[in-house]
Amino acid sequence: MNKIKIAVQKSGRLNEDSLKLLKDCGISIDNGKDQLKASASNFPLEVLYLRNGDIPQYLRDGVVDVAIIGENVLIEKGEDIGILEPLGFSKCRVSIAIPKENEYNSIQDLNGKRIATSYPNTVIKYFKKFNVKPEIHIINGSVEIAPNIGLADAICDIVSSGSTLFKNNLKEVEKMLVSEAVLAVSPLISKEKQIVLDKLQFRIQAVLKGRKSKYVLMNAPNDKISAIIKLLPGMRSPTVLPLAEEGWSSIHTVIEKNSFWEVIDDLKANGAEGLLVIPIEKMVL
Repeated sequence: MNKIKIAVQKSGRLNEDSLKLLKDCGISIDNGKDQLKASASNFPLEVLYLRNGDIPQYLRDGVVDVAIIGENVLIEKGEDIGILEPLGFSKCRVSIAIPKENEYNSIQDLNGKRIATSYPNTVIKYFKKFNVKPEIHIINGSVEIAPNIGLADAICDIVSSGSTLFKNNLKEVEKMLVSEAVLAVSPLISKEKQIVLDKLQFRIQAVLKGRKSKYVLMNAPNDKISAIIKLLPGMRSPTVLPLAEEGWSSIHTVIEKNSFWEVIDDLKANGAEGLLVIPIEKMVL
């Protein structure tokens, strides 16, 4: 079987989350310290550890077949690269921030102002929608210091918790886009390698569905079962099994994590007891 090459970020949180996803997909990677590439021992896959900003070009050239990469990087450097799957981790936003003491009324305040960023294309495209023309200063690295040393009036950078902005006396004034890790594919991938990629994507989808769901077991009196089932946003139909105690049943179902607490409250109000909640490792539909 043809081996596919997957690019992941060389280091950092995205690297860790990417390798965890592959591990949860049952793929064992023979990692050595400071290796730039590593092979899987039980799946036709080779991992290349690359700088995030270089990955779009490697995909474009067919050097790698697929990549786990921040969507914000593709928006900046690889809008021609296809996205197969949003992955739900490494979430952030790309925002404009200015010194806290500066007044801000609208994006027009930034017309002609100096903006330090490593996302020049994203900034230009965003500001063009408002007919605003800032002066772009491209910085690769920590841009937060730029206003403090007089290099720029504002910055554009990725924001997660906002703690870095706070530490540098900056405030977020424009949220340009939201981003998360995605599975991206090379336009040059061969049909043979596409077959392997389909198998990998199937595993990834099973893991992601499991992460988004909870397996719930509960006991209920038989005269409450119909009302409880109406509340359950499960798969096809919940499983109902009789308990040893006459007049009672056990109900098993799957609930999406996002609506979990609202559903649990409704179930209790309608007679469900002894609720047991179990994480799902993988879910294959």
